[in-house]
Amino acid sequence: MSLLQPKSVTFDIGGGRMVTIETGKMARQADGAVTVRLGDSILLATVVANKEPKDGQNFFPLSVDYQEKFASAGRIPGSFFKREARLNDYEILTSRLIDRALRPLFPEDYLCDVQVLVTLISSDAEVLPDSMACLAASAALAVSDIPIMEIISEVRIARKNGEYIINPTRTELAACDLEFVIAATEKNIMMVEGEAKECQEEDLVKALELAHDAIRIQIKAQAELRDKVGITSKREYTKPYRNEELNEKIIAFAKDKMHAIAAAASAKHERSEAFAKLHDEVVEFLGEELPDADKKLIGHYTGELQYHVVRDMILNDRVRLDGRGTTDIRPLAMETNILPTPHGSSLFTRGETQSLTTVTFGTPLDELLIESAHKSDYSKFILHYNFPPFSTGEVKMIRGVGRREVGHGNLAMRSLKQMMPGSEYPYTVRVVSDILESNGSSSMATVCAGSLALMDAGVPIPKHVSGVAMGLITKEGKFAVLTDILGDEDHLGDMDFKVTGTRDGICGVQMDIKVDGLSMDIMRQALSQARDGRLHILNAMYECIPAARADVKPHAPRMVKITIDKEFIGAVIGPGGKVIQEIQRETGATVNIEEVNNVGEVSIFSAHKEGLDRALAWIKGLVAVPVVGDTYEGTVKSIKEFGAFVEFLPKKEGLLHISEISWKRLENMDGVFKEGDKVKVKLLDIDQKTGKFKLSRKALIPKPEAQPKPQQGEQKA
Repeated sequence: MSLLQPKSVTFDIGGGRMVTIETGKMARQADGAVTVRLGDSILLATVVANKEPKDGQNFFPLSVDYQEKFASAGRIPGSFFKREARLNDYEILTSRLIDRALRPLFPEDYLCDVQVLVTLISSDAEVLPDSMACLAASAALAVSDIPIMEIISEVRIARKNGEYIINPTRTELAACDLEFVIAATEKNIMMVEGEAKECQEEDLVKALELAHDAIRIQIKAQAELRDKVGITSKREYTKPYRNEELNEKIIAFAKDKMHAIAAAASAKHERSEAFAKLHDEVVEFLGEELPDADKKLIGHYTGELQYHVVRDMILNDRVRLDGRGTTDIRPLAMETNILPTPHGSSLFTRGETQSLTTVTFGTPLDELLIESAHKSDYSKFILHYNFPPFSTGEVKMIRGVGRREVGHGNLAMRSLKQMMPGSEYPYTVRVVSDILESNGSSSMATVCAGSLALMDAGVPIPKHVSGVAMGLITKEGKFAVLTDILGDEDHLGDMDFKVTGTRDGICGVQMDIKVDGLSMDIMRQALSQARDGRLHILNAMYECIPAARADVKPHAPRMVKITIDKEFIGAVIGPGGKVIQEIQRETGATVNIEEVNNVGEVSIFSAHKEGLDRALAWIKGLVAVPVVGDTYEGTVKSIKEFGAFVEFLPKKEGLLHISEISWKRLENMDGVFKEGDKVKVKLLDIDQKTGKFKLSRKALIPKPEAQPKPQQGEQKA
């Protein structure tokens, strides 16, 4: 009998591309392990869950990590230690895509630690592995006895030339105008993340429907593999202690009081304090003699009561926690140029959410290195999002950037990127959003503040981009779509979705859906309401700053970008970098040159316009081709008895013969020039055999009129 007895299923994802899911060959001590293969790309996914929850555990501890091994692409990591280190942003974002899709599918009373690890172990240059990572994670869970409730999968859908493509190749994706990653169960969409070049709401709905059809094929394949393995039931698990009699007492005592607090239309901290005070009243009402196990349940049951009371109030009364109607947006305040030294700045406030955003210009040397197993690439547009604890009035340890910050920053970056100028724009641009207050959708505040700051900095974005966070509450056939949700509404809602865009279309989407059976009609209403909210905010933004400033600010660095023929790259750099170093030393400018698409791209960056102009003229001279008949300003390099040698272009000297200096006959060169003198000359000729240049100063001086000859008998003056 063979030691390894793998089982596998294979299915077509379209276009004859076959995906194989296999289990039983690798990582057999995990609770579930599979490999997923498409082309030469192979993902290994493993899942392990503890048999019992930790003592006192009151939340579901799911951890998901996606990592790419550099060996998968035949590369060695570029770090000092030459080994994979902490997850990079791309890996964190992929981990979040898996986590957000899987988390709602575990039972609410399941509190055991679950660890999902997905690793790229073989890379294909054309296959995007992140679009298969959730398929791999779900398949590993399907062949285990870990009690997840449903099978799920995830696909990327993109549109190229009007045609929708499931899991496009890297090459195809580069030419697409729409890209969404969508996760779903057999019946329900669970998660959406993506970007578009101003697509319409109906385009997104169509993408969701097509993606769901493709996902159902993948779910069917996982169910087939599960049946082959023989998994017919999930493990039993220890459920947390509950006391329904205690719950009924709490409801009877606190329900009306809870409703009064929810309906008071108070501010965030007042409302939080009122809920906390009610919790204390419940504790006092139940008495000190309550068993310890029941005391631990009070917080759980009051939280559950708050969840249901607030949801019922919104559904029945159409009134929200802060007193707004379902479509109302909180008051807006915004201004630009509020900080004197950043190259662009803005302060955007929406209700109790506030972002202070800055823009900084840099050179190509400041581009962000984005390294993955497949390749190392550079980005000229960087957006960082910071969420300090004081923004929610809390005290917390600051331990570096968390996954939430990476995810929120990425959504804002992808949205604003749609309006950024192309590769011809010379600057590297860094946007930093510092959240100063938070009560609902600081990522959307970042988009709005970022758009304002970019225009304030003079970045030539053609349109403003805004964003709004939407919520949904459903119950027994009723539903309410909420515009501009609060933090509490995010927690208690059935869907949290953020839509960004311009007046002309959608630029970014992020959705997390927790409800079963969400109809496309409800989705259409939600998207329509989101569009109205987005346009309301955009109108205020255009009033604040209607267009990008015509120029960068006086204190901002100057930068130009020119292209040159690639044969001149060596002339600009010089032997051992001698020429480019001299340019930088003499002008104070920073010069960067690289070959792109068979031409040389030269970027010149200077804090002062004078230095930039000098460096630009210098480089233009180096790459200029001498043209007979053109005029140049040259420098006298040496003086001979028969004339002077003049450098009229960098490293190009010609002879200014004594006879070409002046219309007046010169007997010798004494006192005519000294080395270093500037002189305007005209290029008369280029010797075809020797390549020598013949210059003239005389040709640029008007010829004196000939003196008339004296008549006979007249005396000469």
